[in-house]
Amino acid sequence: MASAVETAGGPPVGDAAAEGAPVLLTGLPRQRGDAATPVADAPPDAPVAPAAVAVAPTPARWSRPRPWRLLPTPTGTPFTFCYAVLLVGTSLYADHGDPSVVSALLQGSSTDVVHLAQAPLLVLVASALWSAGGLLSGYALAFLVVLTALERRIGGVRSAAVFFGGHALATLATELPVGFSVAAGGLPDSSLHRLDYGISFGVMTCVGALAGLLPAWLRWPLLVAGGYPVLSGLLAYADPMTDWGHAISLALGVAAWPLLRYWRAQRSGPAPLLGDLGHPALRPGRAI
Repeated sequence: MASAVETAGGPPVGDAAAEGAPVLLTGLPRQRGDAATPVADAPPDAPVAPAAVAVAPTPARWSRPRPWRLLPTPTGTPFTFCYAVLLVGTSLYADHGDPSVVSALLQGSSTDVVHLAQAPLLVLVASALWSAGGLLSGYALAFLVVLTALERRIGGVRSAAVFFGGHALATLATELPVGFSVAAGGLPDSSLHRLDYGISFGVMTCVGALAGLLPAWLRWPLLVAGGYPVLSGLLAYADPMTDWGHAISLALGVAAWPLLRYWRAQRSGPAPLLGDLGHPALRPGRAI
């Protein structure tokens, strides 16, 4: 004897249940077997829930490598591009200008203790307008690649803050101890006058900063590539003050990782919600 199974809101179903066919309940979407068996016994006034919308995943597109993005552009990285043009101009003038004028400019731009005591802001900015070693130096080439990559991630204003902040802090961290040592009698007065200029402190700060924004397989090789010449210079003890400045600059960039990641998150915006079909209420910046 076949038993009758009563559906929700519908008549009893007897024969279908006895024969092993799935029993479908009206008003419940996506039941077992409903893909092949329609609900024929449901009354006309029975509520039917809307079917779930299936969102097909977007296939990943293969992107071609774009090596030109490693170099600055006027629209994509305006800070790095304008700064690079300025360094090209000062480097060409340093190579082909009047030697006496060039020497006077470099002396006036030096961030030694005397100049820092007289006009600290002026020499901190002027010393970063020259590239020690010329356009083909390692720091000049690193400037183009590292500053471009950093600006594409956190923007031009923040990249400038990282560069000049590291340049100024590392300069003060190396020159102020010299002044104290001279005052205490540990160093001669000639240590107060020292030719010190260039972009290396700012570049090393940006190297450390950029490493924190890269995936691990790029982060650690970049830190090794930046730290190896610093460690080699410290062991050689040829110019310990400059080498310590490079080490401090790299450490400043690493110490700024939490702030830089916060800046990058602000620049990129919140991650898109799963299932977001582009409704205006779900757009970033729209109050819900």
